This record gives sequence, structure tokens and C-alpha cells, in this order.
Amino acid sequence: MKIGIVCYPTFGGSGVVATELGKALADEGHQVHFITYSQPARLDFFSANLFYHEVSVRDYPLFDYAPYESALASKLVDVVRFEKLDILHVHYAIPHASAAFMAKQILETYGIYIPFVTTLHGTDITLVGKDPTYKPVVTFSINKSDGVTAVSESLKKDTEEHFEITNEIKVIPNFIDFTRFSLKPKDHFKKAIAPNHERILIHTSNFRKVKRTSDVIRIFQKIQEKIPSKLLMVGDGPERASVEQLCRSLGICEHVRFLGKQDAVEEILSVSDLFLMPSESESFGLAALEAMACKVPAITSNSGGLPELNIDGFSGYMSNVGDVEDMANKAISILENDEVLKQFKENAFKRAQDFDLKKILPEYVNYYNKIIAESHKLNEA
Repeated sequence: MKIGIVCYPTFGGSGVVATELGKALADEGHQVHFITYSQPARLDFFSANLFYHEVSVRDYPLFDYAPYESALASKLVDVVRFEKLDILHVHYAIPHASAAFMAKQILETYGIYIPFVTTLHGTDITLVGKDPTYKPVVTFSINKSDGVTAVSESLKKDTEEHFEITNEIKVIPNFIDFTRFSLKPKDHFKKAIAPNHERILIHTSNFRKVKRTSDVIRIFQKIQEKIPSKLLMVGDGPERASVEQLCRSLGICEHVRFLGKQDAVEEILSVSDLFLMPSESESFGLAALEAMACKVPAITSNSGGLPELNIDGFSGYMSNVGDVEDMANKAISILENDEVLKQFKENAFKRAQDFDLKKILPEYVNYYNKIIAESHKLNEA
């Protein structure tokens, strides 16, 4: 199969999932073409079955903002025509699904009929899509997709509640590649971070308001008062400066390290004892799954798709959004006893195995084949 993948080439969840999916498909022998404005962050190795096509956007004095959607649609037409792709898989509704629809219409004038699948990841629906400026385009693009998937039942429900959806949405959850995300022997790193055998907590995100990074700091402060601990803050974003200032005002800077964006996050997770994700909203919680795969239990909010991932009292605990006190108490109950912590670590790993890439990948392949077959029947009729 020849598959075109369109995604944002960033550290965000949708880009990570799209890239890891493409790499896995290539390993299975499929030819995968990434089409985006820069090389995806995790597309970091050579494979005979992987290709990258850059979407270049020129600046014109006529436009205040470069017309990326039109440039992407044109690039899709070019790649589909000359690489003879079988299907397009676009991640994130805006502007990828609408660009794919435009490209599909143009390709029909060449006698080429290609289906496209749209995967909804979260903020394209819960944040951007609900904006009246974009809502009609999002609705149209989803309904005109040949196939639609969502990463959780929660996201599917949100989409169907807030948009007039006539298309069927199939839930295919996010996944984890255990060849990368697993417990690594990094004892030397752990000793450097926690020389006195302190517990190590970790948070990874893009530091946006929805991630409630200030709650992470307040939760940690309460934990640190009871249990000697260190906190690793991985990532970067608009809330970082205010969170650093909060650490100073609380007087806990010596126990918190801001590590910025990290490519090898699995190595940092491998020295951690507990993952904190108090988010306002999470369509799935990919960062928590990555932690669990490295035997790190999670303290999360109970919003969005997190209850579909984190089993309360087994792989970690959940609390209401903003309940810093409850999250801290539950974290302490795990961290204060070595045997309890060990059991939660094993449980987290066991839960992560339900989302093994080897289990999820066939779902995508089967779905592609279904959509291609339906498209052929439709065009033959």
C-alpha cells in the first residue's frame, strides 16, 4: 500500500502519533509519504519505505498571511499524481482535512480518485473546531472525509455533540512502541537527579494553560512537604515563565528542574517514580501512556479520554480537575511505601500493554483497506 500522511511536524501529540504510525507502517513494508512543511520531529532515521515531501509556502505582498492550505492542497495533488498513492491519512482537522478534500476534487479532473481518512486528535475539535470562525469548515471536512477516526470514545462523543456529523467515526486509540518506550538502565542519571534517594516526579507537556502546569507545581509542593522529592518539568511553551516564577515564590526551586524539550524522553521517564497530568482536557493522554510504558504510574485528572487510559487505583489515580489536594494525597499514598510503589509501577506497565503498537497497527491497516475498497466500489458505480 502507498500511503500519504499529513500532520503537524511538531512535538505535539498528533504529530507524534502520525509519525510513529508512519514509521511502523514502513516497517511492515508499506510505502509511506510524509507531506508537511518541515520534517516531523520524530522522523529521525532512514528507511527505504519512508519519504518526505516538503510543502513550501511563498510570501506574497498581496497576502498578510501565507496561504498554507492552498499550498498543501497543491502539494498533495503533486505527490498523489506522481507517487501513485492509494490513500491519504490526514491528522488534525484544520487545515489538513479541508486541504485533502480540495486536493481530492482537483485530482478527479485528472481521472484520479483517492480516498482520505481524517484522524481527530483533540484540540482540533475541543478548542479550534468550536470557534465559530472554523466550525463550518471543520464540520464540512469531517463529513466529506472517506473515513474518520478519533483517538478516544470521549473525543468521538464530543465531536458528535458539538458538530452536525453525518459520517461514522471509528475509535482507534493511541498506541505505544515498546521498542522505544521501556524502562532503560539509567541509574547514573537517577543518582545525579536524586543523590539522596528522593522520589522523582515528572511532567511532560507543551506548557499551555489547558495542561494546568501551575497545578503540577502546587501538587509537588504538597508532596515535597511529606516526602523528599524532585520534580522534572519536560517541555516548553507559553506557561513556562509563570510556572518558573511560581516555583520561586513557593521557595521550591532547588527541587524542580526545567529540562525543556527532550527527544529521548523515555530515558528521563526511566528514572521517574510518578507522572503528573492534571490537565483541564485530554482527548487521550499520550504522554501518560508513554510514562506507563516505562513503568511510571500516573496521577491524572478525570477529564476527556483519561479514564479510558488510566485505571483508578490500578495504574495510578484520578481526581477532579483542579483538586490539587486530592492529587497530592493520592500521590503520597503511592510514594510513601516502596512495595505499593512497586506494585503500581508493574500495574502501569501492564495497562500500557493494552495499547501496544502491535495491537493497534492492524486496526489502521484494516481500516485503510476498507476505505480503499469502498472508494473503488463507489467510483466503479
